[in-house]
Amino acid sequence: MKPKPEIEGGRFPRTDYFFHAGFKGWSGSWSNDDGQFRRHNLGREYLIESARERAKEMAVFAIILATAAWPVIYMIVTIVQMYRKN
Repeated sequence: MKPKPEIEGGRFPRTDYFFHAGFKGWSGSWSNDDGQFRRHNLGREYLIESARERAKEMAVFAIILATAAWPVIYMIVTIVQMYRKN
C-alpha cells in the first residue's frame, strides 16, 4: 500500500493553522550570568551594528576607489610632464 502524500490537492503541504509557539510570559528580558534581568533596546543595538558594517563597507570601497583611480591620476601626471618638456 502506498503512503499518503503530505501534499493535499497536489499544490500545498498540510498546515497546522492553530499552532501557537507559547510566548506567554516572554517580556523581552534575559538573564545575564549573575541572575539579574536587564532589558535590551534592540533598535539601538541594530543601528550600532549597522553603523559598524557601513563603516567597514565604506573603508573597503575607498580602497577599491583609490586603486581604480591610481592609473588615471598617473596618466594625467605623465601627460602634464610631457607637455612641460615641450
